[in-house]
Amino acid sequence: MTRDPRVLVIGAGPSGIATAIALRAAGISDYLVVEKGDDVGGTWRENTYPGCGCDVPSHWYSYSFDPNPFWSRFYSPQPEILRYFRASARRHGVYDQIRFGVRVTGARWDATAHRWLVDTTDGRYTASVLAAAPGPLHEPTTPTLPGLKRFTGTAFHSARWNHDHDLTGRRVAVIGTGASAIQFVPEIVSKVAELHVFQRTPSWVLPKLDFPIPLAARMLFQRAPITERAVRFGIYAAHEAIGVAFRHERLMRRVQRLARLHLYAQVRSPELRAALTPRFTLGCKRILISNDYYPALSRPHVRVHPAAASVTPHAVVGTDGEAAEVDTVIFGTGFEVASPPVARYVFDGDGRSLASHWEGRPPSAYLGTTLAGFPNLFVFLGPNIAPGHASVLSTIEAQARYVADAVGAMARNGWTALRVRPEVHRRYNEAVASALEPTVYNAGGCTSYYLDGSGHNVANWPWSVARLSANLRFRSDDYEVSDRVRSPVEEVRA
Repeated sequence: MTRDPRVLVIGAGPSGIATAIALRAAGISDYLVVEKGDDVGGTWRENTYPGCGCDVPSHWYSYSFDPNPFWSRFYSPQPEILRYFRASARRHGVYDQIRFGVRVTGARWDATAHRWLVDTTDGRYTASVLAAAPGPLHEPTTPTLPGLKRFTGTAFHSARWNHDHDLTGRRVAVIGTGASAIQFVPEIVSKVAELHVFQRTPSWVLPKLDFPIPLAARMLFQRAPITERAVRFGIYAAHEAIGVAFRHERLMRRVQRLARLHLYAQVRSPELRAALTPRFTLGCKRILISNDYYPALSRPHVRVHPAAASVTPHAVVGTDGEAAEVDTVIFGTGFEVASPPVARYVFDGDGRSLASHWEGRPPSAYLGTTLAGFPNLFVFLGPNIAPGHASVLSTIEAQARYVADAVGAMARNGWTALRVRPEVHRRYNEAVASALEPTVYNAGGCTSYYLDGSGHNVANWPWSVARLSANLRFRSDDYEVSDRVRSPVEEVRA
């Protein structure tokens, strides 16, 4: 494996695997994947907390080109999902092109050589094209609570679960009530002596229509693949229909009735029900699905508190001033999404970081994939590319094809650099911002990780998955191209 490939892919999670497969399918073999961990899998390797799983049906949370007829459940758990991605990487020869244990520390565009200079814990690599696929669920966020460093018990984030710490008989505080917490809280509630859940704002929770897939159905999917494709299309169509409601808040309020019925059916206490009732429209924050979260919170040894305000050596104190004495703190506080870490280590030809380019303005990209001022750079799951109603793998596949098509066009035409046209970048982001205004993400009355510190939506794609797939097509007219590397003298004159 060379240190100077045509394409260097950062990360071997679902995005990195899909990119490697798309490049190979396009006849591009000169690529290398660098991965900080010891195996593929990304977020599914990192997150191993009890109850970890996906909130997208399994037959849609998989590559369209690599279906799995053997999913055990409609919503599969983390170990099964991880096995799928590892098997897919193995089937498509991706492992042969990966260097494990290599963490990227910085990447800079060399405007003279038209190469990316990538510094890593394994030394320097260079590449014509850089595909950054570290994943948005990559860097856990832990709140800077006063007194946390003085806590004498055990504290950890759900994404760094301490499996050596036995929770049996413990007094546990859970800080955060997002997608991870609603999965692990029901799993640990029977073990602990006390459970104190600190909730900043409640989220809407819908029933989870989960069930084991019968062996007969799995055999049918294997022998008649068209049946599995039909199930996948049905799931896609149902989610696209729900996606209409995300774009029309009044319609979403009707869907919200189902979430309210779910809450009323599972929580009998009026006080607890009031504490768990959101004051925003369904979909403004990430929609959560669970059949056992509300029952877990209704257990007699569980207490729901307002947000955590501080920590003492032996307790967590809520914003109401009440302290809960605990010996374990688990953070379910999510990840860096609005401020992706990749922005801090990617630099343009003048030495300015992507974070510096975005400073004072909302993070933006063209089609959530390429960035004005950063030639030959492709980012995965960048700003405003994630539909809130869909499988993220649909986006990942479309982006992987985009990268492969762009690299193929460069090879065929002898281009050494692609620069997205500033006006194309600007017009696109203006259209996205305008389309987001009436959506439930922006108009639903909440503050979510979809929004940056200034209140701009930096995460969501405002339209359908079908439109996303249609738009994510490489068009050379969107770019300024260079067909040769300029000499140092020409570079100075330019």
